[in-house]
Amino acid sequence: MDAIKQTLFEAAFTPSTLISPRGILHILEIVFGTIAFSGYTGSLNSYWVSNSTYSYWIYCKLVGWFFCPFVTLIITIIELVKLDIPLNKFCMDWPDFATGMAMTSTLMTLSVAIMYANFYTCATCINAWVVTIFAFLCGVAYLVEVLWDKICKKKKGSYLAVLPGFWKGLEAFVSCIIFMALPLTAYFDHGWLIMCLIAYILPFLFILLIIVVNILKKLKQSLPFNLDRAVFIFLIICVVLYVFAAIVWSIYTFRGHPRYECRLVVTIFTYINLILFIVDLVFTLFGICGFKRG
Repeated sequence: MDAIKQTLFEAAFTPSTLISPRGILHILEIVFGTIAFSGYTGSLNSYWVSNSTYSYWIYCKLVGWFFCPFVTLIITIIELVKLDIPLNKFCMDWPDFATGMAMTSTLMTLSVAIMYANFYTCATCINAWVVTIFAFLCGVAYLVEVLWDKICKKKKGSYLAVLPGFWKGLEAFVSCIIFMALPLTAYFDHGWLIMCLIAYILPFLFILLIIVVNILKKLKQSLPFNLDRAVFIFLIICVVLYVFAAIVWSIYTFRGHPRYECRLVVTIFTYINLILFIVDLVFTLFGICGFKRG
């Protein structure tokens, strides 16, 4: 109890955090993301408005320009009042979490910027170009933060900011791409394809659970079983599920049906995630690059 009180006593409001290099980058990320998020409200372009309800647009708004800046805002507030000190001591590896989230946000914001530019920009869409520019600036700001942490600060990380954790984040990210395209396939009239949906959801939930437990070091230490061994078992299940989905989805969506773009997107990213899970499983099996079997 005394140690907790002493650690909380160290927490204090420190405005100087905002004028540090990371603080300035955080402000830029939040501002650029907010501008991109709110930019659609001023659009008078009928093409944009008519397509704004598509899952691509929803994904861009919620994942790239809401989730990432919102997490950055929370991180900034926590570091502003020095609550990262007790969190780092009693709950989690805070530097690893902050750098890992910056790496994940870089991947999300840059991919969202490319996606948005591909679907929603045109020669006369001035507002869309403004959103695209700020979306790319947001991604670049996150990239600079990662380079600052990794090169200038030489932060090594314990999970999220190193390859095993980032790889799990990449698998979750690809799953999100699949979920984004699925509603537009308009082809769930067969029981086998419903099973494909289950095959996509379960690995995603497994990965989220693995990431959360690894971030919360106290929770990880209190588990009654070896987490690395459980991860290895989960990966085997994920590979089996994705093999099933890759085969069944390809057969039932392209057999006698038009090759709609969204169905093709789901198929491509299904195979991408299958490759990611197989590599993850092999690396874990042989203990390569920090992957542990337990």
